[in-house]
Amino acid sequence: MNLNTLININKKKFDLKFKKLLNNKLDTSILSKAMYYGSINGGKRIRPFLVMESAKIAKISSNDAFIIASSIECIHSYSLIHDDLPSMDDDDYRRGKLSTHKKFNEATAILAGDALHDLAFELISGNLNDKNCISKIKLINYLSLCIGHKGLALGQALDLDFENKKLSKNKILDMYSRKTGKLFEFSFSAPFILKDKSKADIQFAKEYGMLFGLIFQVIDDLIDEIGTFKKIGKTPGKDAKQGKSTLLGLIGERQVINLCKDKLNNFANKYKRRLNKNRILLYLLEFGIRRLN
Repeated sequence: MNLNTLININKKKFDLKFKKLLNNKLDTSILSKAMYYGSINGGKRIRPFLVMESAKIAKISSNDAFIIASSIECIHSYSLIHDDLPSMDDDDYRRGKLSTHKKFNEATAILAGDALHDLAFELISGNLNDKNCISKIKLINYLSLCIGHKGLALGQALDLDFENKKLSKNKILDMYSRKTGKLFEFSFSAPFILKDKSKADIQFAKEYGMLFGLIFQVIDDLIDEIGTFKKIGKTPGKDAKQGKSTLLGLIGERQVINLCKDKLNNFANKYKRRLNKNRILLYLLEFGIRRLN
């Protein structure tokens, strides 16, 4: 079974459970409707897939893996709702349908994003079966660090601040690591943290998630440049029009693909033994690059 098939199977299973969870948590208010709309957004659910693969290695329960994945999708959805706002990236569409602020209104979209952010912490603090309170607190603390003023939020701020500026490769990579990498880092390392694995295990998981996120963002930039609305579900070519600082714009298509391959090879050499035990992890990193095809 190829990776696309596995990811699609996981997406269908996750979406069924996630819709049920949201229906149980939310009500009939306009805010809840906007939260639901912004969360059931047609994404591939790559982050939940990473969680499920990590959960198998770390050996946490399927319920705890689902709760972690759901909290991550709440955070991811909130970030996309806010990202589409006129004051940020100003996009009317997300994955082929109206952005949340176009379907509802700007104020409701802002509040829906805020409430999804809070729902993530409600889930991770109140719905895990794991009884180890210290591990749970570590997980909550780490999620806060990954998405706050040194993580995702800073990455979004830098993305806006860097528009129409000539920047070094390292500055762009740093922005990518926060904007995209940190949530992927959390996705893959969260099961290891919850299970209270060794420092070496957790470090491996963090580095894996960060690398996956870097490759994902670099290839996303390429897809934005060469994709069509039908394929990517949003306005193509917007990065260039908005003067976004991207590695693609700085070093070109061939070099960004080579950079991803070099980083993958370095990681594979560093963690050869671990990756040999879990070959799917290497295939996943390679899949990140093959998304172009």
